[in-house]
Amino acid sequence: MKSIARGLAALLAVGLANASLAQPNAPTDFPRQPIRMVVTFPPGGSADAVVRMLVPRLNERLGQQVVVDNRPGAGGNIGLALVAKAPADGYTLGVGAAGALAANSSLYAQMPFDPVKDFKPVTLLAAIPFVLVGHPSVPAKTQKDLIALAKSEPGKLAIAHGGNGTAMHLSAALFAQMAEVKLVEVPYKGSGPAALDVLAGNVPLAVVDLPSALQHIKAGKLVAYAVTSPQRLPQLPDVPTASEAGLSGYDSTGWFGVVAPAGTPPAIVQRLNAEITAALKDEQIAASMRNLGVEPAPGRPEAFEAYIRSETQKWGKVIRQASIRIDQ
Repeated sequence: MKSIARGLAALLAVGLANASLAQPNAPTDFPRQPIRMVVTFPPGGSADAVVRMLVPRLNERLGQQVVVDNRPGAGGNIGLALVAKAPADGYTLGVGAAGALAANSSLYAQMPFDPVKDFKPVTLLAAIPFVLVGHPSVPAKTQKDLIALAKSEPGKLAIAHGGNGTAMHLSAALFAQMAEVKLVEVPYKGSGPAALDVLAGNVPLAVVDLPSALQHIKAGKLVAYAVTSPQRLPQLPDVPTASEAGLSGYDSTGWFGVVAPAGTPPAIVQRLNAEITAALKDEQIAASMRNLGVEPAPGRPEAFEAYIRSETQKWGKVIRQASIRIDQ
């Protein structure tokens, strides 16, 4: 998965040639009090787990406590709405994913914040690849065969995913669009339940995260057709990418990162970026993240901002074409 991080870093660098190399010094008195980290996911998920891995190291480096505040709901909108309204002083940060920061503005008729205007990106935290899997009873053993099967039976094959509006949902929609097939989408409350229902034979296909599927793929209980990332995964070296398997250019990688309220002083943003980046580069933390199926992906604030804009444009197009809407 290191190749994923390298590829993502290359993408994030686009458009940054004119960015200033000079960075202001962080104020010597920041932080003077605990920092609230609003995590837009429930406890126990990969994003929450990653943040809690970082907290002890951040406490040491910042000299203040980082307090995790889980505020899930509405695809991340609830938690980030709190961050958008918080004072722009660096003491309230948000951890949001591709949904709330890039896709929700196209999914929801009304948003409680503007993902571009109301936040100052601090850093990307992690990239999350997904896997297209199927039950062994499906009469298709490769992605090419699967697409042919779906075309022969339009609207009959069902594909599970981790919930409406999630990155897994959008990955499935992008797959259907690029393959020019019609699939029945079945939403679940998370990747785990979706994978379990494929294992049980209740639904033939799914797009799920790596931890939900890896052991079952290795045991032969799930067929792995392709990974959604631009590069193969070291955990599944024999499984091609969707692009390699026939959908040239397919790329759908989940991600989450840290944002601050708009107007947060640049010096504070740079200080936070530097400390979070240092924690992400810690070998022990990086190894623990990879065991969760996520790849550390720190970067400059400007790079994260450019990435959010590119992802917003990409997924907005997919959402409009698939006519996906979510009512709050």
